[in-house]
Amino acid sequence: MMVETTAPPPSSRLNYKRLELKRCLPAFLSSHKTLFALLWIAAFASVFLWKRNPIGAGFAVFWRGPLRPMPQLRPVAFNLTDFGAVGDGVTVNTEAFERAVSAISKLSKRGGGQLNVPPGRWLTAPFNLTSHMTLFLAEGAVILGIQDEKYWPLMPALPSYGYGREHPGPRYGSLIHGQNLRDVVITGHNGTIDGQGQTWWKKYRQKLLNHTRGPLVQIMWSRDIVFTNITLRDSPFWTLHPYDCKNVTIRNVTILAPIFEAPNTDGIDPDSCEDMVIEDCYISVGDDAIAIKSGWDQYGIAYGRPSTNILIRNLVVRSMVSAGISIGSEMSGGVSNVTVENLLVWNSRRAVRIKTAPGRGGYVRHITYRNLTFDNVRVGIVIKTDYNEHPDEGYDPNAVPILGDISFTGIHGQGVRVPVRIHGSQEIPVRNVTFRDMSVGLTYKKKHIFQCAYVQGRVIGTVFPAPCENLDRYDEQGKLVKRSVSQNLTDIDYDF
Repeated sequence: MMVETTAPPPSSRLNYKRLELKRCLPAFLSSHKTLFALLWIAAFASVFLWKRNPIGAGFAVFWRGPLRPMPQLRPVAFNLTDFGAVGDGVTVNTEAFERAVSAISKLSKRGGGQLNVPPGRWLTAPFNLTSHMTLFLAEGAVILGIQDEKYWPLMPALPSYGYGREHPGPRYGSLIHGQNLRDVVITGHNGTIDGQGQTWWKKYRQKLLNHTRGPLVQIMWSRDIVFTNITLRDSPFWTLHPYDCKNVTIRNVTILAPIFEAPNTDGIDPDSCEDMVIEDCYISVGDDAIAIKSGWDQYGIAYGRPSTNILIRNLVVRSMVSAGISIGSEMSGGVSNVTVENLLVWNSRRAVRIKTAPGRGGYVRHITYRNLTFDNVRVGIVIKTDYNEHPDEGYDPNAVPILGDISFTGIHGQGVRVPVRIHGSQEIPVRNVTFRDMSVGLTYKKKHIFQCAYVQGRVIGTVFPAPCENLDRYDEQGKLVKRSVSQNLTDIDYDF
């Protein structure tokens, strides 16, 4: 039997659809709530990462330059003990490290390999890394450098130095070394690489060494290198030395050495490096926490590789012997496009310093310091042009460096004896220096504590203490208030 159905009138159909929409809308919103939330989170995170990481990894939509390749997870992982290592602090494990690196070197076409160093004290002589390798130090893992120098190989002098740095001729290699590498990561759960430098420092002071001491970690002529979540301590010489490298990231690294009687234990020395980020680190050492370099006198001029595009941010540093952040004094290949921001320097001799001399050649330019805090620092800002230390007598005294385009913004702190000392000279004047938003609490009450010589530049807005007469004064809107009487005025007092 057929049942006849009658279609509802158009007005009823419209009411029916409205009822269905009201019924379905809450369910739709509920089912898509998570999706909406994730989209908002992704959008916010992308903006945050873009703001925080203008150099390096990020989202392609925000980045106008080439992206750095991110480290890949390795398809194969080894444990150091697989190669016969014993972590008792006594057994020498050099051969185990070498066998492990050799095994990883055979995996480059598959993406390389990871070497896990478990908890223990792993004594070793120097060894080399390979490309596409991750060295992972577990919590409680310590790689110990053997103290007898006869186990440390000799290497030629760096071509941009032409000299061992402390002695003519060859130099000792580094505990962990690499040359012509690609895609290397040294990381972990804050494991430690310990150079056991005490023996080296003592022999250096007693003049018992015939060659220049070796760094703790040195990577040369390499690219796409990452150091993160590790501790480096007690290096025989400079601690972390990237030399002529590109795309280097150093993040969440702690570097330690005694603040006295640990000579030349610089924390990080970028040397003729390009595209580099150093961030979120703590450094307390016996020399400069960071020293940006690019070769020494005629050798550096001939090598001709600048350090450029370097970002240093979010650091806490200490140096009772030298400075928190230095540029030079070996800067003969040039240093440019450096930004130092969000830096705390505490209980230190100097905070930030540029040091050079006749014979260096090269340049230091386009340097930006922003948001610096000095806490109990003898001298805050230093530019020194008579740092006369040379590899040999072959340098050209007429090769003078060019210094300019250097800005200081947001400089604050307390317990500072001399806030600024810019010692240009007639042959090496300092040009286009800018100070803005500076207020530093002082511990010394002499008149001339903002010291200048042969400086041209400007002060914008209010700066305390009163700046030297070499600098032009501008108001906050950038309008000239007072022109400098003389840029060549000399008011340098090294007695305090």
